[in-house]
Parts: sequence; structure tokens; C-alpha cells
Amino acid sequence: MTAKQVIESGKAILGIEFGSTRIKAVLIDPENKPIAQGSHTWENQLVDGLWTYSTEAIWYGLQDCYADLRKNVQKEYDCDIEMLGAIGFSAMMHGYMAFNEKQEILVPFRTWRNTNTGKAAAELSKLFNYNIPLRWSISHLYEAILDNEEHVPSIKYLTTLAGYVHWQVTGQFVLGVGDASGMIPVDPSTKTYDAEMVRKFDELIAPKGFSWKLLDILPKSLNAGENAGFLTPEGALKLDVSGHLKPGIPVCPPEGDAGTGMVATNAVRQRTGNVSAGTSSFSMIVLEKPLSKPYEPIDLVTTPDGSLVAMVHCNNCTSDINAWVNIFKEYQQLLGVKQETKDLYGTLFNIAAQGDPDCGGIMSYNYFSGEPVAGLMDGRPLFVRSATDKFNLANFMRAHLYGAIGVLKLGNDILFNEEHIHVDRIMGHGGYFTTPQVGQRMLAAALNSPISVMETAGEGGAWGIALLAAYVVNNPDKLNLADYLDQVVFAGNTGVEVQPTPEDVAGFNRYIENYKAGLPIEQKATECKK
Repeated sequence: MTAKQVIESGKAILGIEFGSTRIKAVLIDPENKPIAQGSHTWENQLVDGLWTYSTEAIWYGLQDCYADLRKNVQKEYDCDIEMLGAIGFSAMMHGYMAFNEKQEILVPFRTWRNTNTGKAAAELSKLFNYNIPLRWSISHLYEAILDNEEHVPSIKYLTTLAGYVHWQVTGQFVLGVGDASGMIPVDPSTKTYDAEMVRKFDELIAPKGFSWKLLDILPKSLNAGENAGFLTPEGALKLDVSGHLKPGIPVCPPEGDAGTGMVATNAVRQRTGNVSAGTSSFSMIVLEKPLSKPYEPIDLVTTPDGSLVAMVHCNNCTSDINAWVNIFKEYQQLLGVKQETKDLYGTLFNIAAQGDPDCGGIMSYNYFSGEPVAGLMDGRPLFVRSATDKFNLANFMRAHLYGAIGVLKLGNDILFNEEHIHVDRIMGHGGYFTTPQVGQRMLAAALNSPISVMETAGEGGAWGIALLAAYVVNNPDKLNLADYLDQVVFAGNTGVEVQPTPEDVAGFNRYIENYKAGLPIEQKATECKK
């Protein structure tokens, strides 16, 4: 079938992911190849000291993204989308979306980026003997309880962004197990919320006398491949305001961006891993067994099919690189030089590859916001050098590329050096890897491990959630998710691999020692910030 025939026959599958700066839609054919895309750019807002996106922005963004997809389909194939084989929704993980019995949001959506939950996270980590990150939903909930927020007694539903969108278009209050594991820890043996931790939390808050217990307000956890409902008539109109899209389409369990990243890079099998590097960054290593003890920089979540994953999540990654590239773009404009922005990125990334392995001693701290792995609750981007450092453009850019993954290295050093975790392959995806091999080379040096990137990695999480939607309807042999990805989707494609060099590894190690020694500079900068 041609792509047009696939769309007209209603066999195309749609994945939509809400990223930090872009909502992206990907339409795939029965062979899992992208055939059309749409997007919408958005930004979070700082409201009353908390990072948020309004519900109006969520729905406008979804509708504009889908309208862009429709426009592209009409232009490319001279047809419209009337029916689909399946749909999947994904979004940035964690955060806090609380609703009353009328399904009205009680407080603005609190995103993963907020770091106001320190007291709650610390108390829960001690109670559970398990690292509970600041951004997890349970941390936000307990912090709201500690702060005696007025809305807490009225909570009827608590979910994530992906869960919210899915709920509103299907009527099903559910979550994929990977996204669920970012609310409160999941037991890999049961693939649902850890019963003992739920019991401890209920006992902890019992004196408050709320009318609800934790399981009353959490979505049901579903495994990859399970049907999670169907698009309702109201949901179809919420997605496609033109009214062309028909209801009744099966929808897969909603997942977080970490889970879709694992799927998009074929990294759901044990002893595999992936690194997503964009506005934020995180590494996901699928474990063979639990860690020996809790570590504050390491979160334990699950794959979309319930395997335990060690996650190092960094709030900041490429935002500071983007800011500096915009400065160079302004300078080009002053000179009257015309160059596509993507080509400018390529030019600057490639010059970074020519820099000294230790960046000549200069350092970059990319902290637009707090960075809990580094122990900082607030952030301020800094570029640091001494008068004797080797300051040139190559080292300047290389320092920013290193700085973008510096915190990622801090967390992964625990896994590889202290827990002696072994991996067979690590896949990279996200904007950091757009310029061929440069980002791979930097990450290979940081982790002292080969890094592979596939051509499809650029499709990102929207493609990943589309694959999970396809897994619901196009898996007649009932393969498990890892085998389905290996045999059906990727069919032996392992991508392009870059090996670390001894010089680059030694250079990054020198850089990171300077980086760690300079963290008090960053701390002081945040204290002095007005």
C-alpha cells in the first residue's frame, strides 16, 4: 500500500508527544515507518514561583499540532485523516495534575521542572527506603499536604500530563506502567503501584482525615500492549476540531517521555540503555536486578512493559547551548551572513570536535533551573574560565557540549563504578545528537562506553508512542515488547556506533573533576541572584 492508501484505509497509526518545548505528532504506516508529521511549539510559564503549562495551552497545543499534521497530509497526499488504526499519547513524565470530582483542575499543572518538593521527597525517601525524586507526583502530593494547601481534601483524580490527555479523550483514567512508576514506585513483579509503599503513605497521612486513600485517586496501571480504551466522540473533537476524525479508534496506555525514548531506541530489554538529550536529559539503563541500595541521584522507574530501570534525570541539557547559538545567529545577522540555523548548529558542533579533550580548562554550567543530581535547588547558567585557560571557539563550544551532559556523568558514574552495572548497548537520541557523531563522541567520552544512534532516533518520543500504539493492534504473534521491537520494528538495525577514545575519556575525566570542584561557584551564583 502507498502512504496515501494507508491513510485513506484508516490503517495509519498516530503518536503524539508533549515535550518541553514542542508537541509533535507522527503518523506511521503498518511497517512502522513515519509518513507524516505535525508540530506545535510551546513554552512553560513561571507562575507564582512554579513552572506550569495552562490547560488552555495543552488543548490549543494538541489541536494546533494535529491541525498541522492534517495540513501536511493534505499537501503531501491530497487526502484527509478520517480514521486511524490506533493512537497513543505521551508526555513529559511526573509532575502534578490534581482534579476534583467534576474533573476541574484544582491548581495549575506543576511540571517535572519544579524543585519545591525537597522536604516531601526527603521524608518519603526515608519512609520508603527508596529514592523518591523531587519531581515525582507523590512528592508533589505530599508537599501540598505538608504545606496545608486548601485543594488537597478535594482531590478526586491525580495524574500526569499524558494520563490527563488520554483520560479526556477516552474517558479511561489509566496510565502506562512506565509513566505510573513516576507517580509512586511500581513493583516490577506485579507491574502496579508498590503495595507496601501505598500502605505506608496512607498510614502517614491518616491523621489528616482526608476522604480519599492513595489508590482512590491514582490511575490504573496498564502494561504495554493492553487496550486502554477508545477515542470517544467528544475526544475526537478535542483532537480534531474540524470534525473529520471518527471516534472508536483504539488507544494504547499513555506513557511518559522516558518510556517512549526507550521504545524509540529499542532499549527495553535488560542490559540495554538509552540517553535522551534535549531540553532536559536522562539516561535509562534496564537492570538485571535491583540496585544494592538507594542513591539520591538515581531514580528507579520501569520500561513500558514493567522491567526495572535505573534513571538519571537532569533538569538541564541543551538550553544553554541554544542560547549561545542564538548569540552567534545575531552576530551573523549583523554581518549580513545568511545561514540556516540547523547549519549553524552543525558548524559550531563540528568545531567543538576539534577542541582539546579537556576543553582547555574552561567550564560551562548549563543550569537554567535547579539540578538535584548536583545538589542544587536553583540554577544560573555560568561560563567559567581562568586567565590561563586555553580560550578559543573550539574549546568554548566543546565546554558547552560537555557541560550539557556533565550532570548525566555524575549520576552514571555511580551505576558503572559503584554498582558495576553492565550494558550491551547504549542508544542516543534527541537534539544533542543531531549533528552526526559529534554528540555521540562527547557522550562516549563521558560514559566511557560505545554510543549508537539510529536514523530513526530523530523521530523521538512521538514515534515511540506510535510504536506502542501499533503494538496493541499489529502484534498477531503476541510477542513480548522487546522481541516485537527487535524482530518487527528494527529488524536488526543497530545504528551507527561511536567508540570512546582514551584521549577523550581522559580529557572528559579532567573536565569533570574541574566541574565538580567548581560547583560551589554555581551555588554562590544562585544565592546572589536577585
